Amino acid sequence: MPERPDDGSQERLTVTPPKKWATGAPAVLHALEYSLDRTTPVRTGQTLLTMNQVGGIDCPGCAWADPAPGHRHRNEYCENGAKHINDEATTRRIGRDFFREHPVSELARRSDKWLNDQGRLTEPMVKRPDSDHYEPISWHDAFGLLAQELNLLDSPDEAVFYTSGRASNEAAFILQLFARAFGTNNLPDCSNLCHESSGHALHETLGTGKGTVSLEDMHHADLIFVVGQNPGSNHPRQLSALEEAKRNGARIVAVNPLPEAGLLRFKNPQKPRGIIGRGTPIADRFVHIRVGGDLALFQGLNRLLLEAEDARPGTVLDHDFIRENTDGFEAFARHIRSVDWDDITAATGLTRQEIEQVRDEVLRSERVIVCWAMGITQHKHAVPTIREFVNFLMLRGNLGRAGAGACPVRGHSNVQGDRTMGIWEKMPDSFLDSLQEEFGFDPPRHHGLDSVNAIRAMLEGRVKFFLSLAGNFVRAAPDSMVTEEAMRACRLTAHISTKLNRTHTVCGRTALILPTLGRTERDVQSGGEQFVTVENSMSEVHTSRGRLKPASTVLLSEVAILCRLAHRTLAGRGPDLPWGVFESDYGEIRDRISRIVPGLHDFNRRVVRPGGIRLPNAVNEGVFHTETGKARFTRNEHEAPSVPDGHLLLQTLRSHDQWNTVPYTDNDRYRGIHGSRRVVLVNPDDLTELGLADGDRVDLVGVWKDGSERRADGFTIVAYPTKAGTAAAYYPETNVLVPLDSVADGSNQPASKSVIVRLEHAPRPAPAEVPG
Repeated sequence: MPERPDDGSQERLTVTPPKKWATGAPAVLHALEYSLDRTTPVRTGQTLLTMNQVGGIDCPGCAWADPAPGHRHRNEYCENGAKHINDEATTRRIGRDFFREHPVSELARRSDKWLNDQGRLTEPMVKRPDSDHYEPISWHDAFGLLAQELNLLDSPDEAVFYTSGRASNEAAFILQLFARAFGTNNLPDCSNLCHESSGHALHETLGTGKGTVSLEDMHHADLIFVVGQNPGSNHPRQLSALEEAKRNGARIVAVNPLPEAGLLRFKNPQKPRGIIGRGTPIADRFVHIRVGGDLALFQGLNRLLLEAEDARPGTVLDHDFIRENTDGFEAFARHIRSVDWDDITAATGLTRQEIEQVRDEVLRSERVIVCWAMGITQHKHAVPTIREFVNFLMLRGNLGRAGAGACPVRGHSNVQGDRTMGIWEKMPDSFLDSLQEEFGFDPPRHHGLDSVNAIRAMLEGRVKFFLSLAGNFVRAAPDSMVTEEAMRACRLTAHISTKLNRTHTVCGRTALILPTLGRTERDVQSGGEQFVTVENSMSEVHTSRGRLKPASTVLLSEVAILCRLAHRTLAGRGPDLPWGVFESDYGEIRDRISRIVPGLHDFNRRVVRPGGIRLPNAVNEGVFHTETGKARFTRNEHEAPSVPDGHLLLQTLRSHDQWNTVPYTDNDRYRGIHGSRRVVLVNPDDLTELGLADGDRVDLVGVWKDGSERRADGFTIVAYPTKAGTAAAYYPETNVLVPLDSVADGSNQPASKSVIVRLEHAPRPAPAEVPG
């Protein structure tokens, strides 16, 4: 069954030329307009003026680092952060009357935007077997139902505990503790879907799954690569860091299949020139690459650097760094010299001269940073691509020193912290040993299920219970129809959530909605008012304190929900852990974390200091926790997507007015799209070759190597300067096209950025059955 078109918004579609710059006064106005539509001026002031401030509310959006205390603006947030925090702070409410009026079958036909627009969830709800409605349930009965179902499982491994990056460190730690005390490592998370490839490649080559740079490093680099990333929409505050780097003399190379506004010019609304001036050019060089060509590009650059060293021995490579800190260089060098230039130019869509111009940028630069995001991680060959980034950095010693390093940019506020807290299906024995020593039980040692394998296990009946801590799993996961079938195969599905989303409409035989406090809200427990902590992309751990009155007196915090569920489930059958103590005082949780997680000693005292705690990164100390104790050069076989004639290579992407799976409007003003999300961006030359035209209505048909096809119906073509042979369309609408088996080698992350599609003419839409 194809993904169903929405309510005919194609008929409202208007297209204007793409913007040549990002932010400026329009961003301020759009943020305020959206915020005031969702909540009151007073609440808007409370959230925005404390957002990302010391002792304030951490932005629940992306994971970009905050400037040091004393260097933050009074308004330290971006347009999308302002929208996100006030989307949570909305005064709109969903109660039992809403669910009485709207059956689940109707809600399943509503758009993602409509579901989100309804407001905050206010009381626990249950959908019982054979019912088409959610109905109220008390917390006591909800926990009893969940505990009963868990204890009826034949094996703890029949349960899955999924986590989204919105969860706090304290909630994430409690969830993994509960899951492991219950007896399973089935702890998939959203990192499986976004940066698992980064963690896999960096662990393999450097011995750490995290980036190596700080905000100060960004400010003092000579050259910054922004590869497969659109900071203007997905990490807008990164533009301020890039602007600061430019002011200090850095040059920026942007590598992307689309020319994005935020990569071209930035108008900083905190500065007069950003409001009335022309702003700051961002990319000094825009490398217009084919989708999936980044491995080939960096192989070409690395070959050119070796050849430059041949021509001027001792002047190009950092031989001291290579000799003292790395292994595998000779084998890498032999391999990279054998990579064929015809393969490189075909994969990248670039000429050798264009790649040589990038090499010249490198040769003029002493300190180099490579930033990347999901435009890199969501390919079959993502892991070797990131390993090649590491090769590139090591050649000239751009690791472990100021102004240089690897920078995977996380897209969700605490996704990195979740992993630090133990949310991973294959945590190392060192973590599990510390957990055992601290709590006195032996956690399971066999690896659990990641997100893709959890879907497979649900389909096959090997998993019967699914609990999600935040998130919108059905819309974040690939192969939408398969994922929905898997969820419906469960005996029970439950979601700890602040707002309604599509996943709540895709139910197991029994389904529960467990409404929780948002990050904006005061969290008062029996031990007093609490704060939580989060970790950003640059390994800085800091506090977040809610300011608003909770949306409902019935709401429980994430920590309280998990502690009460653990107590009800494990009472009399599992380790006797102090769940009630943890619920009443989150400081008790942090005390336990401090004895388990390296770098978080004396957690409670240190984290409340302005700026919080910077976790140590061994790479910056010249220590590499790899198999050999050295940073590892790798030989990566050349690989690039192969596309049959008559087809295009589609990448899925976010619109500007979108946070992860939730669109705030149907607009994408930087790309000139207004009024509809069901559009496909296609190069004009490809349209001519395919016999199609701008404005044509088409179905997107995804093809897979097993001969199967997947379909997303009712898209309007927009002629756009994508790289020839490639196309782009918004997710989650196009996740239906991504096969569950299409994953990155090694990391098992969905390959959502390289989907082979053909475009078929489609009939005009029938009137929608359900508006919104």
